[in-house]
Amino acid sequence: MKGLLTHWFPGGSRLTALDFFVFGLLLIGMAILGHMVGNRVEDSETYVRGNRKISWWAAGIALVAAEVSALTVVGLPAASFHGDWAYFQFFVGATIARAFVAVTVVPLLFKTGGITPYAWLETRFGPWTRVAGACAFITTRLCLSAVRLLAACVAAGALMGWGPAPMLVLLTVIVLVGLTRGGVVAAVWTGVFQTGIVVGVGILSILFFFRRVDGGLGGVWSLTSAADKLRIFDLGGSPLSLLFFKRLFGDPPIFWGALIAGFLGSTASFGTDHEMTQKIMSTPDVRSSIRAIAVSFAGSLAVIVLYLSVGTLLFVYYKQNPGMALPYRVDQIYAHFAVTAMPRIMRGLVLSAIVLASIDFPLASLSTVFSVDLRRRQTRVLTSPATELSSYRRAAVVFALLIAALAFVFASSPSALSSGFKFGAVFVGPILGIFLFGIVSPQGGDREALIAFLSAAVFDAILLTLAERGAWFFGWSWILPIGTSVSAGMAWWLSRP
Repeated sequence: MKGLLTHWFPGGSRLTALDFFVFGLLLIGMAILGHMVGNRVEDSETYVRGNRKISWWAAGIALVAAEVSALTVVGLPAASFHGDWAYFQFFVGATIARAFVAVTVVPLLFKTGGITPYAWLETRFGPWTRVAGACAFITTRLCLSAVRLLAACVAAGALMGWGPAPMLVLLTVIVLVGLTRGGVVAAVWTGVFQTGIVVGVGILSILFFFRRVDGGLGGVWSLTSAADKLRIFDLGGSPLSLLFFKRLFGDPPIFWGALIAGFLGSTASFGTDHEMTQKIMSTPDVRSSIRAIAVSFAGSLAVIVLYLSVGTLLFVYYKQNPGMALPYRVDQIYAHFAVTAMPRIMRGLVLSAIVLASIDFPLASLSTVFSVDLRRRQTRVLTSPATELSSYRRAAVVFALLIAALAFVFASSPSALSSGFKFGAVFVGPILGIFLFGIVSPQGGDREALIAFLSAAVFDAILLTLAERGAWFFGWSWILPIGTSVSAGMAWWLSRP
């Protein structure tokens, strides 16, 4: 028993009681908010679509919460501290994708009138394509949510002197209390809360640095310009050189590769992933949905700029204070600095931002897709609104426990964690290819679309296996564009007259 406690709580934290109080207060506050909102949900229509009465600005802010994670709060400062602002290249493609989804996909989803985007797949192709899309979403979201959750537990546990296991237990309890009853309504308002904390902590961190670096803004500009830390675009040199193509298909890619990956990734997120489309479709009409997407653009831009700026200011601070020790793991530079150099309360706020950004339990969308696209299609039994609402809530509890269990599995193997994150791309590209083919072409039916999807998914899985073994020279991020191209191309080829 003593050994188990030592493993779960190894100690070594520099946080004070006040830091733990701030962290606990915000975590419990989010759970109470979600529970209170959930108690007001009285029917299944409110649970899955909020009766389409959710404000566009709230839905847009919640979209930001669904995009960010501990990998954002911790990873972006590390990227700009050790490199530059090249991550911003992905956001260029993501911006174009938002406009594309707003113009093409959102009107289609509203016109179809289905609860999930996979209902449109049935309207366009047939029932088996809808089932394939729903299964792909559930599989992908379970893996990605478990990875993001575990990343938050590892980062927060290192700050608190806890192991990943007790953090997983704590966050699972918080989610069971706060996010299983309210559906999309609770997901939206807790998302607004999470985004507010993440943005607020980013602003406070920047103000903290500017009060302590020498020379103010001019000193920051001088040091960062000399070190080329503010470079955003890396065009890769001459397109006629072999090095250009090697870097284009490498990982991370140059601008053109990042543009493609950012566009397709965000198109898949905002157009085919029900975790995002559920929030978009919970607004009253198409115009409100487009406004929500525009708000998500502004919010995501703010988060990226804030946390890349934090990394740049960390670089300046360490340059001006060369005696300060760096962390053992360079990707934990922001968390390490918070613990060793920031005052009380600020440390608790940074810890809260890391954790709240990654409470990624997409329970409302998972339970909706399972109930609407899979279970209801099998039973075809009409139930009362109260019974239907209870079934949604039970499914949400099951999915919360599944995500936690999967995170426990990933915690036992670092390689499993990496593979789980990359596995999400295996199904995202194929289903996006089917969506894009269905939008641009009137040809093809259920059989062609299903064969194209399954073939592209198998092809993606083979490529991922080769990439993990070092037998493939492409960066793994290219699995998404390749899967999209193979899926759409095969659907077109099978659908020829």
